[in-house]
Amino acid sequence: MDSEQFAKFFGLRERPFTLLPDPDFLLWTSAHRRAFSVLEYGLMTHAPITVITGEVGAGKTTLLQKLISTIDEGYVVGLISNAQGNRGELMQWVLSALDVPYDMNAPYVAKFQLLQQFVIDRYSEGSRVVLVIDEAQNLSAEGLEELRMLTNINANKDELIQLILVGQPELRDMITGPKMRQFAQRVTATYHIPAMDRETTGRYVWHRLQHAGGTGEEFTSEAIDVIFEKSAGVPRLVNKLCDFCMVYAYSNDERTISASVVEEVLADGIYLSALEFSDAAE
Repeated sequence: MDSEQFAKFFGLRERPFTLLPDPDFLLWTSAHRRAFSVLEYGLMTHAPITVITGEVGAGKTTLLQKLISTIDEGYVVGLISNAQGNRGELMQWVLSALDVPYDMNAPYVAKFQLLQQFVIDRYSEGSRVVLVIDEAQNLSAEGLEELRMLTNINANKDELIQLILVGQPELRDMITGPKMRQFAQRVTATYHIPAMDRETTGRYVWHRLQHAGGTGEEFTSEAIDVIFEKSAGVPRLVNKLCDFCMVYAYSNDERTISASVVEEVLADGIYLSALEFSDAAE
């Protein structure tokens, strides 16, 4: 199936429900606006650590991309995704994200000094360093503590390096634990993005369809009822199910996705939701 042919069948310019994060498709729900405001607040106030959490597919990475695209030239931004490893390995991720040359065999102290000098040099030039860590729930407690130590690089009252951590709810559980008290004290701003309710899910589907050149009416209200029930309002799961539904409608030569099309997708078992696995485990 050709993507262009598929989009043309529904009168669209492009496929509206891909799983790739795309800031252009972002629906600014009230929760996303609050999360973005918290990110902006963190930058504006030079917060040492800002934390945003949300379920898988809640739009966190898309928000990050939107933020990075709007940051002015006064900031040097380093982005780390899925960082893991022991003490010292995280420092290599940090240096690489900021394009700082380093010797992999150098001791940790030498790498830290490289980072410190880079941050101080940027500050002397009128810039601040922002380190963004996506999927931060993959970090260990030791890794989080290593990040906290980076915020000790400062000049008088100015924070020279700011951290933005984005991750799944487990990240929030980690930093609120008793062993992470020092880390939590450095967190100035935090926000958790909840799943969408039924009304917001409908607006989300409508928004993505219209942004792709559609009318927004390609899915019936009854179809969205079922999609919301099966996805629990998690954007990535909504995208996944909607995309399958459009493929089925295309193969049936139908330009409207009804509840029966959604039920057909579900009956065939090609849509697998992590929610179903978690329910089964309970």
